Amino acid sequence: MEPPAGPVLYQKLLLWDPSLGSEDDEEEETSELVAPDTRRPHDSLGNKFGGLPGVWARLGAALLLLAVAFSLAARQLYTGGDPAASLGSAAARPGGHPHHPGVYHHGAIVSPAATCSHLGRELLAAGGNVVDAGVGGALCLAVVHPHATGLGAMFWGLLYNSTSRSSTALTSGPAQTLGPGLGLPTALSTLRLLHMHFGHLPWPRLLVGPATLAREGFLVDTALAAALAARGTKGLCPLLCHADGTPLGPGARATNPKLAAVLLRAALAPTPDLAGDALLSLLVRDLGLQGPSSGPTPALEAALQLAVPQGILSTTPSPSAGPELLTVLGAALRSGGPSPDPCPAPLQAPVTPVGSVLATIDSSGSVLLLASSLNSSFGSGHLSPSTGVLLSNLVAKPTASAWACPLILHGSADDTEADVLGLVASGTPAVARVMTHALLSHLAVPQTQAQPQHQQGPTPSTSVCGQGILLQVAAQAEHAHVSSVPSSCCTFQGF
Repeated sequence: MEPPAGPVLYQKLLLWDPSLGSEDDEEEETSELVAPDTRRPHDSLGNKFGGLPGVWARLGAALLLLAVAFSLAARQLYTGGDPAASLGSAAARPGGHPHHPGVYHHGAIVSPAATCSHLGRELLAAGGNVVDAGVGGALCLAVVHPHATGLGAMFWGLLYNSTSRSSTALTSGPAQTLGPGLGLPTALSTLRLLHMHFGHLPWPRLLVGPATLAREGFLVDTALAAALAARGTKGLCPLLCHADGTPLGPGARATNPKLAAVLLRAALAPTPDLAGDALLSLLVRDLGLQGPSSGPTPALEAALQLAVPQGILSTTPSPSAGPELLTVLGAALRSGGPSPDPCPAPLQAPVTPVGSVLATIDSSGSVLLLASSLNSSFGSGHLSPSTGVLLSNLVAKPTASAWACPLILHGSADDTEADVLGLVASGTPAVARVMTHALLSHLAVPQTQAQPQHQQGPTPSTSVCGQGILLQVAAQAEHAHVSSVPSSCCTFQGF
């Protein structure tokens, strides 16, 4: 039986402008309540730290929330059964109609890890929005997929807010160096900035599940085990090794209590700078450095856009691969020819940046796409002993962000009935061509009204270059649709 649908709140926020002052100085925000639940009260501004008087009151409230949430998270994670057990359920709602796998009434999340998709779904069901689910899922992946992402990774994101009908790009700022061959970690400050301006649930609530997994342990999945077997365990013990030094295999339990402690410190941080400092100060001590000359500089920017006959295409600005993507798409749409081969031979040879992707969507059309990377498998291979974080080897190079180009197709501000489509890919050096191929394949298939509404959705692509993956989400006929290519790479959950 599906859980009761809670209220989902989306703040009507335009792009944040530092000249407007701090959160405490902002005018009261207006909000729209979707699927209201009259059975429980809902405070639209309950997640603002500035609403509590005094530092001690904020600290006490956060600690109380963490204590309660830890108890709930532990029960969900360890007594709730297999998170994948309900995947793709076609069971009908009471009095409703059956759905094909990947189609949901309210919202959904798709990610490379079943545990993290389950966590994101729980945040949606608790009344969170796509930002809450996406940020919580990304922090979960930072724990269970340290080969592909983590707190040491660089993040790019693209948000379409169906309430304000606006697209916003999330950038980590230029790649910076913490030490020789070590990238400056930006994940915590970047995700905290996104949540501060667009999230709904309290920030500590999003870190409870990931921190619980890191402290109590998580099961090594096939993807992590394969990466360990391919790379070896040098520099990764004892975190990901047996007592004899051999790598953990599928189903083995891994713990990372130092990472759990960092996440708990970050949970108490009211600003992006302090969230990032929860990790950075410990890393500087580990490495014996004086500290970087400047810290992370994440930003929320206007999305790069291209008007096409089918609507508006939005993506991330330079130095991501977004501008290249729009150039390729524009040329392909103008030519009217078939979609280009996404995997031309010359592009199959280069080493592919290792990364992770995640997508969340609700039935009203709000979408969050996140892409992150450590550059290499397990990044630099440098495991910080006091934080349990693997640092990336993404350093200041022109191609440092060429792997990132999330894409959303949506209607104009005047078109309130248009469907929404989101695409995000990773694991291929030809990411812009893969995205172009996927979008043109989708546009080539008429989404006719003759087709049953619950069967509509993104058109699956047949392949992605090499070991790459592609996530597709869509909002059509007041339903959320999610899928992945290849289908075996990722897990989707929704309600």
